[in-house]
Amino acid sequence: MTVHAPLLPLRHPHADFFLADIFDSIPVKNDRHTMEHPFFALSTKPDIREVRYRRDGVSITLSPHHRLGLPTMMDKDILLYCGSLLMKEINAGRLPPKTMRFSAHDLMITTNRMTNGQAYAQLKNAFERLAGCLITTDIKTNGIRIAGGFHILESYYVVESSHDKKRMVRLEVTVSDWFYNALIGKEVLTINREYFRLRKPLERRLYELARKHCGKQPSWQIGLENLQEKCGALSPLNKFRFQLRAIIHPDHLPDYQMALDAHDMVTFANRYHIVKQALSMASVFPGMETLPTLTPATLARGAQLVEKAGTGWDYDAIVTQFHEQLARGFTPLNANAAFIGFVKKKITRRA
Repeated sequence: MTVHAPLLPLRHPHADFFLADIFDSIPVKNDRHTMEHPFFALSTKPDIREVRYRRDGVSITLSPHHRLGLPTMMDKDILLYCGSLLMKEINAGRLPPKTMRFSAHDLMITTNRMTNGQAYAQLKNAFERLAGCLITTDIKTNGIRIAGGFHILESYYVVESSHDKKRMVRLEVTVSDWFYNALIGKEVLTINREYFRLRKPLERRLYELARKHCGKQPSWQIGLENLQEKCGALSPLNKFRFQLRAIIHPDHLPDYQMALDAHDMVTFANRYHIVKQALSMASVFPGMETLPTLTPATLARGAQLVEKAGTGWDYDAIVTQFHEQLARGFTPLNANAAFIGFVKKKITRRA
């Protein structure tokens, strides 16, 4: 059995300097609505079922391309590329048309795809799925509700192909009014470029949910069943739990660290806050980096206990107090359990 590295290789480290210069200056943008709800299939095999999704007052129906099935998380690369190009114009104060022309090769380089013949065939199928899937939803974009069904990509045309007609050279793409309105309303978030190196569709879906819900906060928690529904995963819960643990162990998601506890609560912790806290403590207590560390799930659980107690305490101060005890020689058998006990004692004593 072939064992793959957690991340895809950086396939074009020496890309054309002009192209690299252009796209290094454009943040990758993802619209909030397709980040929040499962518009894209996690399977890489043709999924030809009609999907009906309802949650928190939101309704989505996806009717797939008759032959190639539903758009996949990997197909979403095209939407991210188009949205990023349009947002560059919008942020510069210009109102771009919803139709654009670009090189298929540039798209593939920017999204870390292969550029061989098979990759071009896969890209063509991705365009077919995006343009062929009919969507009906009550989600408003920029305050506008689109009545009836629409396609994420209204259309795409091969403007120029290679001499043997096997490869698309230049494309003309028109995005849907629904997606275009989201961009005009700036209902987007910037995502990490390392997203394009995530190998599995589920990893990409988990990352965008973390980016949407955790964002720049220290952490975000969600139950396993709710997470499964928001991901659009079809596997049984026990298999989904196994898949999640296989992603948690390499710990390779950009920006966020994941944890799953014994109660099926999933915690996404912001890596920036984890590092910031560690550096802060190391500056106060030299040698702190050698002490036991608290997991994201433990920190989230502690915050939950303090919030529920309603004491108004500064949670960061409580975390700091516990680390001070570790630095002064306190050596618990289980630092995470000891921290929860420390928080509970604080609440009981109202100290």
